[in-house]
This record gives sequence, structure tokens and C-alpha cells, in this order.
Amino acid sequence: MSKKLSVPKNTVRQGPTVKQLFSKVPDVTIFFWIIKILCTTVGETFADFLNFNLGFGLTNTTIIIGIAFFIVLFLQFREKKYVPAIYWTTVVLISVFGTLVTDNLTDGIGVPLEVSTAVFSVLLGLTFLFWYLSEKTLSIHSIYTTKREVFYWLTILFTFALGTAVGDLYSEQLGLGYLNTGITVIIIIACIFIAWKMKLDGVLAFWIAYILTRPLGASLGDFLSQPKVNGGIGLGTTVTSVIFLVAILAIIVFLAVTKIDIKAKSETAKTNQTIGSKKNVMTQTIAALCIFLMVGIGGYVWKSNAIASQTDSSHTSLGGQLTGFIKIENDMLTDVNSKNFSSAKTSADVLEHQWDTSEAKLRKIDGTTWTKIDGTIDVVLAAARSANPVASKCKVSLNHSLSVLNGANK
Repeated sequence: MSKKLSVPKNTVRQGPTVKQLFSKVPDVTIFFWIIKILCTTVGETFADFLNFNLGFGLTNTTIIIGIAFFIVLFLQFREKKYVPAIYWTTVVLISVFGTLVTDNLTDGIGVPLEVSTAVFSVLLGLTFLFWYLSEKTLSIHSIYTTKREVFYWLTILFTFALGTAVGDLYSEQLGLGYLNTGITVIIIIACIFIAWKMKLDGVLAFWIAYILTRPLGASLGDFLSQPKVNGGIGLGTTVTSVIFLVAILAIIVFLAVTKIDIKAKSETAKTNQTIGSKKNVMTQTIAALCIFLMVGIGGYVWKSNAIASQTDSSHTSLGGQLTGFIKIENDMLTDVNSKNFSSAKTSADVLEHQWDTSEAKLRKIDGTTWTKIDGTIDVVLAAARSANPVASKCKVSLNHSLSVLNGANK
């Protein structure tokens, strides 16, 4: 007769290890979504602050943020559990870095936003696919291994890059505007929330909402920071960035003290699904993809046709249509020569507003030339809006931009 194995009375049976029980990400509460939107807003405004206000330029800003991001990401991977300060600092920096990735492709290399949107959509989809095939779950409550954390942060990076591309495509290139883009995204998120209440899979609903908060935060940041003439309320990137960074810091401190976003999570409880359940999630995922493709492509075609109907078909180049921008830059050059940087900054706001307003029409006529001019105008704006404008730097940027504008206006 075999002996029955017994457990000492003072011994507690061990379930999953601490490493298995604790996720590296916070529990999804209302504070999660508030701080996520704050982070995405900072991603938009802080990148502009470094690029334009401090005059670092797009390349240097990307290098600085990239180094800071990878340092904090390294610290995040070293931690064995969720640490609010490190986790949310990583989110802030990855939001800025993801924004800059798209900005570099668009402004630095001249990649069309349509291409960026398509590429990042495919990369995000492939990341989800390989993540699921490898781990059989996409739940953020299961981030307790290095592999899953790699998938998680790669997904986050692509959501920010994709959100930036989609937001810029609709708000700027298609002329929808910051406020209208933000309102549209809010409506879509509200629909997702209602669908979740009506049995839409929680993981699917989470990732759709997570992706959409990027264009929402970017639209909010632009609406708050952009001058009134540009359709914003004129707080500026400095004030907007400070307000949101302070708010983020306050919430991080609150979460660190209260620990209300920390919960022991059992992978078994979160991810066990029946075959029928998995089929249902797959059906919902395919349906959601089809809906977003139809709405996204349909909206793009509708806005593009509207722009085309407003564009004179006789125009095959930008010749004769850039006179107003040339005048503004000549006025700015006069102000710089007389050391009137305040007036030059005011003109820079007007230049940006008129350029952004004309983007949809001009880009439709000649996208390649528009991109080239856009790059020179960005340099002009950065030089004029610097905290301490340098006359020689302003002159060089203005003369170069005027040369390109005059050449394209012939």
C-alpha cells in the first residue's frame, strides 16, 4: 500500500510564482485612459516644443528623444514588476518617439501619409499576429515575460506611429481640422465602448481604443497649442506641454501612493477560452477590420474627391499659386533684418496657418514639390519660433525657403 504524500501543516501550497502573478503593466482603470490621453497629447506638443521652440530641428529632436526612450525602456525591462514612474515615463517617451518616426518619414524623407498609414497598419497587424501565434493571448494582463513585453512595447510603438499618420492624414492633408478630427475619434471610441458593453471582446475593444487615443491626444494637443489663427486656442506648445506633464506627474504620484492600478493577475483566469469563444473573437476581429477599412477608405475617397472638385484642373504645377507665401516670408525677412523677432513670430503663425489651410489643394496638384517646400517652411518656423532667435539662422532659412518657393512659383 503506497504512502499518501502529505504537506506540512505550516506549509502553504505554492501557486504560480510571483513573476507569473504580477504583470509589468498597470490594471486598466479610468486613470489608465486619462494618463494615456495625456501622454499622447504630450507626444504631439513636446516634439513640436523641442523641434520648433528650442530650435533643435527634427533630426536632433529624434536623436535626443530616441536615446532617452531606449534608456528608460532598458530600465523598464530590468524591473520585475510594474513601477508607475518608469512605466509611464516609457509611455511618454515612446509617444514622442512614435510621433517623430512618422514626422521623419513624412517631412524628412517625403513618404506620403497614405503610405505611412498603410505600412504601420500592416506592421501593427503582423505584430498582433505573431504575438498571438506565439503566446495565444493579446491580453495586457499577461505581460510577465520578456518575450511578451517585447511584443507589447513594439505594439505600442506602432500604435503611436500609426495614430500620428492617420491623425495627420485626416486633420491636415484632407483638411478635416484638429477639432473635427478629435470629435470624430471621440464618437468612434464611444461606439466601441457601447459595443464592448454589448459583448464585444474586451481585448479587441481595448486595443481599438488604445490605437484611437493617439489621434485623439494629438488633435487635443494641436487644438490647445496652435494659435487661434490656425484653429487652436493659442496656449502654445510650451504651456500645453507643461500643463500635461504636471498632470501626468500628479497622477503617477497618486497611483504610486494608492497602488489602485496594481493587481495580482493570474494568466489562467484571464486567458482561458473555449474554442467557441475564440471563434467568436475571430469573427468580431474580422468584422471590426472590415468596418474600419470601409469607413477609413470611404472617408479618404470622399474627402479627396471634395478637394479635387475644388481644385482647378488646369493647374498642373504650383506656378503662380505661391505668391502669398512668398510675400509673408519676405515680410519676415524684413522683420529679421530689423531685429523685430516678435513680428517675425507673428508672421510665422500666419505662414503656418495659410500653408496648412492650402495643404490639401496644393498637395493634390504637386505632392513632390509641396513636400520639398514644406520642409523648408518647417525650418523657417523653427528658426523664427526659437526661444532665442538667431538673426543669421533666420536669414539662412528664409533665403533658402524663398529660393525654393520662387522656383516653384514660376
